[in-house]
Amino acid sequence: MAQDKETDEIQSKNDTSVEKENALTDWDNEPTVADLKLDLSDAKHEVDNHILKVDRWLENLNITGSAKINNGKNRSSIVPQLIRKQAEWRYASLSEPFLSTSDLFDVDPITHEDKPGAYQNSLMLNNQFNTKIDKVRFIDDFVRTAVDEGTAIVRVGWDFEDEIVEVEVPDFELQPTQDPQIVQVLQQLLAQVEADPESMKGLPPEQQQRIQLAQQGQATVAVEIGSHIEEQTNIIRNCPTLEVCNYKNLSIDPTCQGDLSKASFVIYSFESSLSQLKKDGKYENLDDILVETNSVLNEPDHHSNTTDSSFSFSDEPRKKIVVQEYWGHWDIDGDGVTTPIVAAWVGDTKIRMEVNPFPDQQHPFVAAQYLPVRRSVYGEPDGQLLEDNQKIVGAVTRGMIDIMGRSANGQQGVRKDALDITNKRKFDKGVDYEYNGQVDPRLAFHMHTYPEIPQSAQFMLAMQNNEAESLTGVKAFSGPGGITGAALGENVGGIKSAMDAASKRELGILRRLASTVKTIGHKIISMNAEFLSEEEVVRVTNEEFVTIRRDDLGGKFDLKLSISTPEADEAKAKELAFMLQTTGQTMGPAFSQIILSDIAKLRKMPDLAKRIQEYQPQPNPQQEEMAVLEMELLKAKIAVEMSKANENNAEAELDRAKMGNINSDTDQKDLDFLEQESGASHAKSRELGREKATMDLEGKLIQADQKKEIDLENAFAANTNANSQ
Repeated sequence: MAQDKETDEIQSKNDTSVEKENALTDWDNEPTVADLKLDLSDAKHEVDNHILKVDRWLENLNITGSAKINNGKNRSSIVPQLIRKQAEWRYASLSEPFLSTSDLFDVDPITHEDKPGAYQNSLMLNNQFNTKIDKVRFIDDFVRTAVDEGTAIVRVGWDFEDEIVEVEVPDFELQPTQDPQIVQVLQQLLAQVEADPESMKGLPPEQQQRIQLAQQGQATVAVEIGSHIEEQTNIIRNCPTLEVCNYKNLSIDPTCQGDLSKASFVIYSFESSLSQLKKDGKYENLDDILVETNSVLNEPDHHSNTTDSSFSFSDEPRKKIVVQEYWGHWDIDGDGVTTPIVAAWVGDTKIRMEVNPFPDQQHPFVAAQYLPVRRSVYGEPDGQLLEDNQKIVGAVTRGMIDIMGRSANGQQGVRKDALDITNKRKFDKGVDYEYNGQVDPRLAFHMHTYPEIPQSAQFMLAMQNNEAESLTGVKAFSGPGGITGAALGENVGGIKSAMDAASKRELGILRRLASTVKTIGHKIISMNAEFLSEEEVVRVTNEEFVTIRRDDLGGKFDLKLSISTPEADEAKAKELAFMLQTTGQTMGPAFSQIILSDIAKLRKMPDLAKRIQEYQPQPNPQQEEMAVLEMELLKAKIAVEMSKANENNAEAELDRAKMGNINSDTDQKDLDFLEQESGASHAKSRELGREKATMDLEGKLIQADQKKEIDLENAFAANTNANSQ
């Protein structure tokens, strides 16, 4: 025993040394294939339990395997597809909300700085779902997988393929020019570059050189002088990919407590070939793969997606091999801190080992649960609820068919002594015959018919169908067995409550599916900011195209899905129509235009909604002229009224002035009367007389003084003249 133990340790050390020699990275603690396979084996128990459940659900859905009944000869083996009937109702009602709109995503910015990026991400994301991804196929696979299996797990990836081609490129020489037209074009280019410096990156090299010289004041023109051959890289595909995973090929960390984003590892096996792996470019050690040993037929734990599992290509480049892909966390530096990694192996050969290349540093798997199960990644389908109902309906139906099938319907019995040989022949030929007189013909002939089905059987069928519909919330197509408000009372409220319960159940399932699609959108947004080309041109309409730069896609965004159930849209459209009918005449055409646009969107007519929203009524020349004349007439009337108002104001001012004069005269007369009565007027007259006499006297004295001065001046002048002579 000790020797065997030492041998195992030596073998383990040898395997470890071989792994280190074949290491694909320079990590201090690179995981070996045995380490990765250990996680795969640890998760196998829970995966196998889930596979058994899903296989049972699918058998009941498709009436295969254990769901088939074999009651032997002369017994019915039919199994009614009750679960399938309910699922068929779910498919369209859950997929149509995703497919009925061309713009599936609404991207809202978290901050004001993210607003331009939100618009460009919205354009890019919707364009990718409409043109790069087969949206109809993906949504159908996604919804049908969730309805049938209870869980739909989507693998989000990125597909890139390019090719190198030789292209003849012209050679240009820049020559100075004084052509006014060329100078004007250069000035326009300079103005454009100054307004948007980033636009210069999209110009050809010769144009960039011309702009640089024009900034220095040199006008040049590019003259073709020849050509040369260059190798250019053409991008064939550069877009996200979405794959609905096969539940048998996926192993999830059983300790994640139902939250797939917290899983420490997710292992997924898929089929590929040496040719595809080499084209991908991210795999190594491909020459060490043993193709025959690792074929699909030699991997019992892998479930092939092909219908004919026995088919195999004869050449090695195309032969299908099984690749195990590991997404998880590993202590690559040996310091006790894990790092997200991705690894892949075929058999015992490692072909990929690197740090998680995705920007969000998360594994690329997203799960949607149809009916959630607490603390479990996996959900349940309606088949889990309807399994017993389908068995009961099948048993009752087989009994009813056996009752009718085992009867001698259409056969006729004849009493032996009712006819002789001759008349028996006539009877068989269908001609007139004679019967024995001693036999009552009503008792002699008996026609077999189908027996009546017991009412208890029909009651049991109706009860099971009603119970199935109440469990799933799916209403019957027609007939009295469908969901009605009878159980709640035969009134409008009862029916409304029953329909609301069904729509809420469906809306809850739709919300869970939409949350998964929203998470997928977040992952694609993060990938676009890293993996897209520097510039992408997106068509908005047939006439409008938008150039999206990869650098502008970064930021923090909130995603919303433009989905709803047809019933909810119909209810909203009716409410808006009623609002338009009641308030449209009073609120004006602009308000009616808004309501009509929203109604068209709810009716799934986006083109009509856009035309209504952008509609501007064309002006009528006659109406415009009438409007101008009416405006001028109104202005003239306003001017006349203003002149009348001014005239009335002037007359009022004149009346006020006249009244003021009258009041002043009256006051003066009253004052004069009082002064005369009191003698103040006489005293005032005497005072004025004295002041006048004083002023006259002062005037005469002044005149006398002035005359003396004049006489003195004349005498002085005469004396001066006499002396001078």
